[in-house]
Amino acid sequence: MQARIFQPAKTATQSGRTKTEWALEFEQKYRREVEALMGWTATRDMDRELRLRFPTRESAEAFARKKGISFTVELPHERVVRPKSYADNFRFDRVEARAGQTAPLVDQVPAAPSRPRS
Repeated sequence: MQARIFQPAKTATQSGRTKTEWALEFEQKYRREVEALMGWTATRDMDRELRLRFPTRESAEAFARKKGISFTVELPHERVVRPKSYADNFRFDRVEARAGQTAPLVDQVPAAPSRPRS
């Protein structure tokens, strides 16, 4: 029995960074099959339905070792937070341009064609 220990991603409605919950999920043992009667996708693997939650990675690893479950640990990707200020959008020394928004140059505006007088 193979399992993976990981830190689940937050939902789109969560904005805080204090969620440090870890989870243990079992890897798939049997392939999925299409049920003939209803056409639904089915499997005989009931361990895949479990997701055990732990407060720390060490407690999840200790549980897996105690139960004799082989496991792999997936470390989370740390988020890089760059401090931003709304006032930085209006700085005079700013050199980067916004994508697709350039100021038109007066010298490059084509002149209206002149028509001969009759």
